[in-house]
Amino acid sequence: MNRISFAFRSFFSILFRGKLAPDIAQAFGFARAETPRPVAPPRPQAGPQDGAVQILSILQRDARLVDFLMEDISAYSDEQVGAAVRDVQEQARKTMLRYLQLSPVIDGVEGAYVKSDAAEASALKLIGNVPASGKAPGGTLRHKGWKAEKVDLPAGSPTRIVAAAEIEVE
Repeated sequence: MNRISFAFRSFFSILFRGKLAPDIAQAFGFARAETPRPVAPPRPQAGPQDGAVQILSILQRDARLVDFLMEDISAYSDEQVGAAVRDVQEQARKTMLRYLQLSPVIDGVEGAYVKSDAAEASALKLIGNVPASGKAPGGTLRHKGWKAEKVDLPAGSPTRIVAAAEIEVE
């Protein structure tokens, strides 16, 4: 019965598709059995969140920024906090200048009047007495804003580890 089934399937397969069905060709020895090749898992692609974790990791490595931000500083005096901030700020600034080229969104004098068309709308944050329409012709520049002109992070594989746990072996 199996041969009759193969005969009908072969006839219609050749008639409509122009070739023998792979399972029939294999059954009669006209084709080799193909072993499926193992498919390698796709390599993880670096995305924006990976760059954010990477820069945070670099700031932790160089300036211990995450340690400082996660620390409860309420028990320390203002002088102790100030001394810690000075060191963290200096190291974080050096690190940022090494990997990022930043420039102001609006290169103007803070406190001066600027027109709101001086930069694209997504780069502006209107504060104060903002009209209901959400648009204003201009206002007083309170903060220049920052934009990344160039980002030059070292090549590396994406990771979610900001700082590895440290274990001292004695």
